[in-house]
Amino acid sequence: MPATTTEQLATLQNTTVVVHPLVLLSVADHHARSVSRTSHKRVIGALLGQDNGKTINVANSFGIPFEEDDKDSKSWFLDHNYVQEMYDMFRKVNAKERLIGWYHTGPKLRASDQEINDLFKRFVARPLMVIVDVRPHTVGIPTDAYFAVDEIKDDGTETLKTFVHVPSAIEGEEAEEIGVEHLLRDIKDSTTTTLATRVAEQLASLRGLQSRLSDIQKYLVDVSQGTMPVDHKIVYHLQDAFNLLPDLADRTLRDSFSSNTNDALLVVYLSSLLRAVIALHALVDNKATVGRAELEDGSNEGKQKSVVKEEKASEHT
Repeated sequence: MPATTTEQLATLQNTTVVVHPLVLLSVADHHARSVSRTSHKRVIGALLGQDNGKTINVANSFGIPFEEDDKDSKSWFLDHNYVQEMYDMFRKVNAKERLIGWYHTGPKLRASDQEINDLFKRFVARPLMVIVDVRPHTVGIPTDAYFAVDEIKDDGTETLKTFVHVPSAIEGEEAEEIGVEHLLRDIKDSTTTTLATRVAEQLASLRGLQSRLSDIQKYLVDVSQGTMPVDHKIVYHLQDAFNLLPDLADRTLRDSFSSNTNDALLVVYLSSLLRAVIALHALVDNKATVGRAELEDGSNEGKQKSVVKEEKASEHT
């Protein structure tokens, strides 16, 4: 059965990758400028930041010229001289940001990823690979971080290299968060109303919750069937989540939920009544305005007819 070295697993077990929003925006811009919407090609770039051992801070990035054969994924070209030149220029601007790895827009692992990762070992001893899904179909973090490890087999055959997934998170400084908020405000669709936007956001949140619950259910089923080992950290987190759930068997809690729901529905009911009254008032007001306009038109026509008759009478005399 294949296994990885204990030292590598111990090193990567407590490693967390923190990706800044600036990197996501840069990757999305790189993909939008380089690849058409109908194409499934990927783009590749370098990641800059700080590697503190347990926490890897991905703060910046830049794109790299890359070509890949669609039919043969092992046929590819990457300009590593361009990487060195760009890294030297970035280091002049901010010496704290080091080359820590590379990214691509996958959205999944490719056969040539291991060879590209070996190429980046010229610049960093332990390169980080981050897959950024620029066209996500599910709600969640669009990044997956990996490290290359050696896979040792019990039968003594040749050692293979594979990727091990490490947890990733998206965090930003205050300036980045403000910039992202302004960007989202600018790209918001002006044709949709605030209510429609809120409903769409709540629907996306519920879909994300459903996806997480499905993952939890699948994990618990696999553990109960013995196909996956028990992770006590996950079990503790699940127990904490279950302890925070409300006790619906408590009558006081049910009454409070009912009272809160009735208060919300009362506001909706009053709003509907007010809207209906205002609509009826507008209808009556419009009807009265039309009636007055018809009366005025009728009186004007009568006056015009009388004037015409008087003129004809004067002509006969």
